[in-house]
Amino acid sequence: MRIWAHRGCSQNYPENTLLSFEKAAQINKLAGIELDIQLTKDKELVVIHDERVDRTTESIGFVRDYTLAEIKRLHIYADSNPPQQIPTMDEVFDLLEDRLSSGMKLNIELKNSIYPYPGMEEKIVKMAADRGLENAIVYSSFSAKSIEKLKKMEVPSELAILDTRVSDCLYKARGGCGAVSLHPFWRAMDLTKAELEGRTVRAWMSGHLYPEKPTGTRLDFKPLEEQGITDIILNEPEAYLG
Repeated sequence: MRIWAHRGCSQNYPENTLLSFEKAAQINKLAGIELDIQLTKDKELVVIHDERVDRTTESIGFVRDYTLAEIKRLHIYADSNPPQQIPTMDEVFDLLEDRLSSGMKLNIELKNSIYPYPGMEEKIVKMAADRGLENAIVYSSFSAKSIEKLKKMEVPSELAILDTRVSDCLYKARGGCGAVSLHPFWRAMDLTKAELEGRTVRAWMSGHLYPEKPTGTRLDFKPLEEQGITDIILNEPEAYLG
């Protein structure tokens, strides 16, 4: 089973922060790191999961209504660690560039199924290309239109489609959006392994996030492999890879 860090090491550190990504990058044999991008009011790429800043910072409101300068004044508290900020995608690339150049992958989820964020595809593709990291990137989205747009741009990066059920992921992929990989919820595997033959299936988890305490339990990957899951995107990769 190939293991990915969901929003970084998001069980033990604040999700989608440079701290959580730094901790993930230190894990040997980690397949990759997953993160989420959105655009600020002044069209800067920032890394945050929710469309609103309410859950992870001390402020309220939509990411799209903040300028980059305003969003950088917000804090993400991290216990004994210094307060974190919502990072820019440039900052993440600065942090991870060496690891990405040496084999680790980065799954960039475009959070554009609620707000389409016009121009986001072009911005992130150019940013990755300028650093020569296209082959280290997996682009994913719940929006088939966004993945189709990336396909038409002929990006060399891997394209993946997100949904809850794996059958819905496969339906979208077969519909011509250009996705080669499927990213379903790990408890929504409603097809057989034979029906998924030849597909990369990166199943994502939700579950406990920082500051909730780890449960101490570990998944048995064998039943997941028997369902056709090839990769798992989870919050505590360090519990499996050390």
